[in-house]
Amino acid sequence: MDFISTYLIIMTATFVTMVSPGPDFLITLRNALGVGRASGIATAIGVGMGIFVHVAYSVLGIAVIISQSVILFNIIKYLGAAYLVWAGICALRSKGWSVDHVEKAKNNQKTKLKCFVEGFVTNVLNPKATLFFLALFTQVIKPETPLSWQITYGTSIAIMVMMWFSIVAVGLTHAKIRMKLSSMSIWIDRMTGGFFILLGLRIAAQKLD
Repeated sequence: MDFISTYLIIMTATFVTMVSPGPDFLITLRNALGVGRASGIATAIGVGMGIFVHVAYSVLGIAVIISQSVILFNIIKYLGAAYLVWAGICALRSKGWSVDHVEKAKNNQKTKLKCFVEGFVTNVLNPKATLFFLALFTQVIKPETPLSWQITYGTSIAIMVMMWFSIVAVGLTHAKIRMKLSSMSIWIDRMTGGFFILLGLRIAAQKLD
């Protein structure tokens, strides 16, 4: 396939995968609603920067090795699953968030840098992202694909991810939306925590085809 055809396939696959709720979406949602718009965007940038880690090991050919090594796959899988379970437990222990002035100072104890790091780590250890890049760089992008093309594909994915989750952060922090969701914050945290734990356990049980 030529560059344009492959690019369109990759961008379409990225969009479909990106908009389906997962760990990246939930961590962006929690930080955007719980801390604020700027922190949500910082989380989105962290998620996007995490994409470059996946791109790096894929371009270096490590993705192919991982896809063919049960041991390496399991190491990455269990690390990701453990992180999701840990993040889920933290969410379950959360007392929710508030948008009123009394609680604002407490909410802002989580710095933008910490939100960025959370987004970055969540994406890097997100097995969903790992599996996506394993499939992409073993099924769609071939070893003979020019390096410049591979870097362009990866960079485009990272930019698209940053833009999408930034839009999510901005949309969720509209005053009326955030105020309404604030009243349900503890339940959102409970659902997020439950989802993370269930996803982590499901991933831990998943086998390499």
